[in-house]
Amino acid sequence: MPSAELLRLGIRIVSGVDVSDGDSVQKLASELSGETLDILVNNAGILLPDEFGSLDYESMARQFEVNTLGPLRVCESLRGNLASGSKIAIVSSRVGSIGDNSSGHYYGYRASKAAVNQVATNLAHEFKPKNIAVAILHPGLVATDMTDGQGISPRQAAEGLIQRIDDLTIETTGGFWHAEGYQLPW
Repeated sequence: MPSAELLRLGIRIVSGVDVSDGDSVQKLASELSGETLDILVNNAGILLPDEFGSLDYESMARQFEVNTLGPLRVCESLRGNLASGSKIAIVSSRVGSIGDNSSGHYYGYRASKAAVNQVATNLAHEFKPKNIAVAILHPGLVATDMTDGQGISPRQAAEGLIQRIDDLTIETTGGFWHAEGYQLPW
């Protein structure tokens, strides 16, 4: 259900899309048939708890379905809606960085975000000849239910992500960026 804030913007909303369900994503594609998208933001994601020694592999697989395969499914289904100059943003997380992992834990979430970074890199190669740029973005630690309210405001995170999308060019396609504007290690 869209938030009151989103509804007040007066924009078209296609609700009820589950990125882990192919039929649901196809419904979205049908709903948007014939419309060109300037920017496609893949922001769906879940974090499920896991602890080494008692890992729940079904929860890990669920995180891959949403966090990794979801953006790929959406991009593939909406590829006909993208034109030269369109941009794709995939909201990932710095915890998907292998080079930046200094604390461990969160096996399913970390692995699914590392995998979506690879998916996004592949998409950057796939779409570059069509002049469609792809950004992999980390919003920062955002004060949401997922972080128990710790971090920056969602508005501040969104402003940083919007700036990174605005700055995205075909020359910077495939980069892994923090919302604050610096590149993250792989």
